[in-house]
Amino acid sequence: MDLQYPIGRAELPTAPLSATERTACIQQIADLPAQLLAAAKAVGGEALQQPYRPGGWSGRQVIHHLADSHLNCYTRFRLALTEDNPTIRPYDEKAWAELPDVAATPITVSLALLEALHARWVTLLHHLDEAQWQRTFYHPGMEREFTLDQALVLYAWHGRHHLAHVESLRGR
Repeated sequence: MDLQYPIGRAELPTAPLSATERTACIQQIADLPAQLLAAAKAVGGEALQQPYRPGGWSGRQVIHHLADSHLNCYTRFRLALTEDNPTIRPYDEKAWAELPDVAATPITVSLALLEALHARWVTLLHHLDEAQWQRTFYHPGMEREFTLDQALVLYAWHGRHHLAHVESLRGR
């Protein structure tokens, strides 16, 4: 098993998603908070302090990272829906994972944040029309433009990717 990419790498669509594909991705985003909570409980507090792979983040850092990352993505969706191809602000996710609040804040705070954030995000996603899914933002760190369809696929994958990291800590 590839410890860094346990579910494989993200594959972004080159054409607009079908309604069925969108619904599946939105459901994955909707399901993540409860799945992550269940995984964190199953792993337990002490094991969450361990890295999921040599040189990787601890389970605790992964959970806080998901809250940080998905909050940024939600903001990117809103920017793309209200501005014409905005250039988003990248952030240093590795540096964010080392900030003192990650060690000092209980994971329950980020789990609650994810639950509330995903409820709001999923509501937004269910109300987008076809044209809105093709709106874009530019990511200067990746030097590329993303449609909201592509961002949806990427972040549905992102949640499953890090959920697999947390789940891999079970029994360690």
